[in-house]
Amino acid sequence: MLARVLIRPKTGVVDPQGKAVERALPTLGFEGVEDVRVGRMVELRTDDPDRLSELCEKLLANPLIEDYEIELEGEGSQLSHGGDEEEV
Repeated sequence: MLARVLIRPKTGVVDPQGKAVERALPTLGFEGVEDVRVGRMVELRTDDPDRLSELCEKLLANPLIEDYEIELEGEGSQLSHGGDEEEV
């Protein structure tokens, strides 16, 4: 099964990369953009989607400063950890 893990800095955690993008946008003609957060996406195939949260907690995300969401292809499922409650 294909899974996508979206990892972002938690709300309230300083995001220097997001701030750099936010400062650059007006010089490129994009006015009125605020609160830019830069994260990453990890795409993987797994036979055991029930262990994806454990994988994120132990390796892919730093749970102290990052939230993550897991999207499972074909099932329309999304699991969130951090700022949002879990959805299935």
